[in-house]
Amino acid sequence: MAGRGTDIVLGEGVTELGGLHILGTERHESRRIDNQLRGRSGRQGDPGSSRFYLSLEDDLLRIFGSDRIAGLMDKMGMTDGEPIEHNLISKAIENAQRKVEGHNFEIRKHLLDYDNVMNQQREVIYQQRRKVLEGRDLREMIREMVDEVLDPLLDPFLDEKTPPEEWDLAGLKERLILQFNLKVEIDAGQQSRADEVREGIRETIWQAYTRKVADIGPEIMGSLEQMVMLQTIDTAWKDHLLSMDHLREGIGLRGYGQRDPLREYQREGYETFLDMIARVKEQTIASLFRLQLAREEDVEALTAAQQQPLFFSHGGEEGPTPQKREKKKVGRNDPCPCGSGKKYKKCCGQTAT
Repeated sequence: MAGRGTDIVLGEGVTELGGLHILGTERHESRRIDNQLRGRSGRQGDPGSSRFYLSLEDDLLRIFGSDRIAGLMDKMGMTDGEPIEHNLISKAIENAQRKVEGHNFEIRKHLLDYDNVMNQQREVIYQQRRKVLEGRDLREMIREMVDEVLDPLLDPFLDEKTPPEEWDLAGLKERLILQFNLKVEIDAGQQSRADEVREGIRETIWQAYTRKVADIGPEIMGSLEQMVMLQTIDTAWKDHLLSMDHLREGIGLRGYGQRDPLREYQREGYETFLDMIARVKEQTIASLFRLQLAREEDVEALTAAQQQPLFFSHGGEEGPTPQKREKKKVGRNDPCPCGSGKKYKKCCGQTAT
């Protein structure tokens, strides 16, 4: 009755009887819905009336105003079953409704604050994804990714404050192979500077990628770059959404530690988002540097292997040669062949199962 819809048109003879009468069995926690119900009784100039009945045991009154109203009733000498029609009672009910409305508003506002965290992250991801779909400056984006992945990788190995002879070049070469699938010869002597070595490694890596683009072909490589970047972003984003859901489910417990759950959610959500962005860059670069052209003979060999049947025929029959049992099968209730005198299921058969 309180929802939207077509205005109620009274049938013939109803107007003479006094019009539509709205009978409410309780007061809603929202004044707006109560007023909508009242409004149904007098549509299009027709007469009407409304009447609400409620109890002090209703949820609205019990949670937000029952004690105060009960005290007012006692002061006015009202007894059980007597109608509540005093203006003070009506005002107390409206105050209870205001409290509920304010509480619900705070809940919606609180949810919106949480949603804004994800909306900001979503805008960043969708903007990045849109750039990839448009396919503009992909090669420049990849070069920036290489730099952003390479710098934190080199930091633990090339330190200006550490003498060159103490650099862990072997460990650095292993990390470069893992990330870029590339063996890099590092020219580092006693007089070497960390920034010079960094720049040399950077140029070597980018030259290797430039050769890969030339070998595969710029157009084909451009399509592969777009596909790899989109797939990596989508996979990482879905995992991130799941992580944020788990974080949000338990973040309310931070309040018991005298910490604001919303601020904790914003902080940890931001850190998780930065980790996801770094992971996207690392996985994208690793995948692109591992791309290789398949040789024609390799493709033919793979195709031939896929066309081979799983089983070869033997003696004109399909499938493997059936194995025949040499001895009669022992039943579960037969005496056990070991000579124990027990049933097979209680002896060796129990061990077999």
